Amino acid sequence: MAQAQSPLHPQLNTGQITNSPTHLGHHILAEFYDCDPNVLNNVERIEEHMVGGAKACGATVIGSHFHHFSPYGVSGVVIISESHLAIHTWPEYGYAAVDLFTCGTECDPKVAYEYLKNTMNAGSAHYTELSRGLMQPGATGALQMMQLPFQIQHEQDDRPPHHRHHQNEDVSHGLHQTTQHISTQAAHSHLAAPKPTPKPTPAPQAAKTL
Repeated sequence: MAQAQSPLHPQLNTGQITNSPTHLGHHILAEFYDCDPNVLNNVERIEEHMVGGAKACGATVIGSHFHHFSPYGVSGVVIISESHLAIHTWPEYGYAAVDLFTCGTECDPKVAYEYLKNTMNAGSAHYTELSRGLMQPGATGALQMMQLPFQIQHEQDDRPPHHRHHQNEDVSHGLHQTTQHISTQAAHSHLAAPKPTPKPTPAPQAAKTL
């Protein structure tokens, strides 16, 4: 059975790169002001609008998850094959912050932006557009990253799994023994504390005769 192709990693579907994109994804950071607070505080309607925006821009919806906060505010995300759409709302300010991130050429996040601006009755709105994963052709024809927003480093443990397991057990056992030792010392600290030495009582002095 043939696997479905991923628009996020087109070069992996064929085993070779057939074109040279200048970037991997489009990211729109949208600001919606003067929105209907009743819409912004309704988790069902926000999810409906976000899923609708994803479909309107041509994205393939995989799933979604949204949450309503008490007393107000909604956060949620729509996972799409092309990346994701996310939202956070402040009904008390009539404001919503929306991320529209798509990869590939099959969908346009600006369409989702216009769709959401209308469905949330935004009085004013604007957006910032970013190109994610900027690329340039390498010397061998492979694509190389031009810019990296961050770098993640992981320490790799090359020991066999059972060695790591035993070490974790030893560390846990050592911590348990240390905790027990400290607790025992604290519980019986009054037994080991030195008793105060009573001060000697001065002898009475004889009265002087004038």
